[in-house]
Amino acid sequence: MLNERSLAVHQDCSDCPIRHRAVCARCETDELQRLEEIKYYRRYEAGSHVIWSGDRMDFVGSVVSGIATLTQTMEDGRTQMVGLLLPSDFVGRPGRDTAAYDVVATTDIVMCCFRKKPFEDMMVRTPHIAQRLLEMTLDELDAAREWMLVLGRKTAREKIASLLSIIARRDATLNMRGTEGQIVFDLPLTREAMADYLGLTLETVSRQISALRKDGVIELEGKRHVTIPDMGRLMEEAGDDADGGLLI
Repeated sequence: MLNERSLAVHQDCSDCPIRHRAVCARCETDELQRLEEIKYYRRYEAGSHVIWSGDRMDFVGSVVSGIATLTQTMEDGRTQMVGLLLPSDFVGRPGRDTAAYDVVATTDIVMCCFRKKPFEDMMVRTPHIAQRLLEMTLDELDAAREWMLVLGRKTAREKIASLLSIIARRDATLNMRGTEGQIVFDLPLTREAMADYLGLTLETVSRQISALRKDGVIELEGKRHVTIPDMGRLMEEAGDDADGGLLI
């Protein structure tokens, strides 16, 4: 079975769950039609590589569903997770021929891909697409700077709470909110991956998750199914203000 598959089912842009957050958020009907002509969908199974660092990129696109990691490998083979790709995040860089990072699917993911050269041409003809991509890039830069604070100055408990709040806020925008203001989602990272991403030991991650559960900050069913009863309290535990934080 292949890890990458082109999707036979075609999704209309007007019905797309990331329509108002993705790079095409400001596109008019005729512009969406032009994007339709250069787009296709791909699905990747959990654990598979979406992109290898150094590979030639013949597409750019957006994550429609699922989560992937950005990983960098050092010369001696050590790897470091340097970022997360969540639904609506953009993959690839117009004007760059090769990929800078490995992109690995942590869950099954679906991507809306655009053939790279036609997309670059459309950016020239449609300035607000380029403007939207610039805004998303600047948001990503802000998030990276905030993440430096998480890794450098926050306690282990605050780091765990920060990561949970990032995923919760983003997932809540995609209709994963529970009843009565609760937010419910499946944690896309193993505890080993969380430890790697946060610069903590596996034991510390497990201990802090257990403490957050014991204190009622989160509810946990199994290892991955998370309920957040009070988002404000989680944000306080993360050391962030109520309107938020680390990622847009």
